[in-house]
Amino acid sequence: MSDIPIREMKGHDILAVERFRDSTCRMIEFVVRKQGNPYGSPGDEMRLFLSEAGYRRALESQNRREIRIKRTAHIIEGHILYDRKKSKKH
Repeated sequence: MSDIPIREMKGHDILAVERFRDSTCRMIEFVVRKQGNPYGSPGDEMRLFLSEAGYRRALESQNRREIRIKRTAHIIEGHILYDRKKSKKH
């Protein structure tokens, strides 16, 4: 066994009902940075499946430094399509 601790991710489970709703179009995985926001306590790692409006609110929370989004994905009919970082071509 490895000595690397596995941190529990809070929020929606990977097979949550929210993932399969017609309005769901994004998934985010993020870390809560500030106390007093609706997502959780500082240090919590969370996953949420969101509508477009919910995703915009999450981006606004990130701009206010309440959360830090680590990973995003598009959701199409329940399928998770992870966003890839664009590589710089020289």
